[in-house]
Amino acid sequence: MTSVTITVNGKPESRDVDNRTLLVEFLRDMLRLTGTHVGCDTSQCGACVVHLDGKAVKSCTTLAVQCNGSSVTTIEGLARGDQLHPMQEAFRDNHGLQCGFCTPGMIMAAIDMVNRHGGNLDEATIRHELEGNLCRCTGYHNIVKAIAAGAQAMTASGRMAAE
Repeated sequence: MTSVTITVNGKPESRDVDNRTLLVEFLRDMLRLTGTHVGCDTSQCGACVVHLDGKAVKSCTTLAVQCNGSSVTTIEGLARGDQLHPMQEAFRDNHGLQCGFCTPGMIMAAIDMVNRHGGNLDEATIRHELEGNLCRCTGYHNIVKAIAAGAQAMTASGRMAAE
């Protein structure tokens, strides 16, 4: 067992973990932050995407001990009270939620995408960047539309980072 302290959604969390504990297990099983989903357990679907020190990572292939002393933001850490993050609002307003299983990972990946590329994302860039996130519903049309709208809203609001 190794003692780790990770700041999660702005709050320091310390736990003793087995060295094999994945970040997604730390978040879901130990902290009960169940917004981060495990879809494939092989890092292919992106349902587990969170931000580690401001950058998107797949938490199903990241060890918790690797995150000791770091800051993690999950989907639960985006809203400010009752006010959703602009990207969350864009997903709601553009019907990008679909069944909702992949949505947290999509939103976290989308925010990272805007942080890296800025708010004027074209469809080709969005679709290329989403290659690491799978939606098993019907398609990506509304997700792409939501990300474009969310990127514009993030830029307009000045809220680029998730933290």
